[in-house]
Amino acid sequence: MTESQRIADQLRRAHRGKAWHGPALEEVLAGVSGSLAARRSIPGTHTIWEIVLHVTQWENIVRRRLAGERLVNVPPEVDWPEPDGTSPAAWRKTLLELRRSGTALSKAVARFPARRLDDTVPGKRHSYYNMLHGVIQHGLYHSGQIALLKKAR
Repeated sequence: MTESQRIADQLRRAHRGKAWHGPALEEVLAGVSGSLAARRSIPGTHTIWEIVLHVTQWENIVRRRLAGERLVNVPPEVDWPEPDGTSPAAWRKTLLELRRSGTALSKAVARFPARRLDDTVPGKRHSYYNMLHGVIQHGLYHSGQIALLKKAR
């Protein structure tokens, strides 16, 4: 197994399950309804829905960077997009997009040449290796936030 494949495995575990630390992102989201996801449980914080959209965006940004796209400055409306409605169907679509982004990123990481992991991401000061571990950490950080917001209902 290459280092890229090991990183992809860690990404899948953090996203879908069997992670060393505890519940993965999708496990934390299990049973969250659209109404709970849209609720601002604590004033001044993001909703679960907003966090899921944010994580999805960053998985897509990292995947695009792996493919060679130069994405340097991410505008706020891309970084933290607004939900497209709050219906149960819109929430299901949001969760499906999260799963798709995680799957697509895992596949892209597994295919990424391990010899390039130490290369600098175009327009950035960090390596692909650091970016990939960062996106895993980012998802887990927000997974913890979601777990707390679920309890704050």
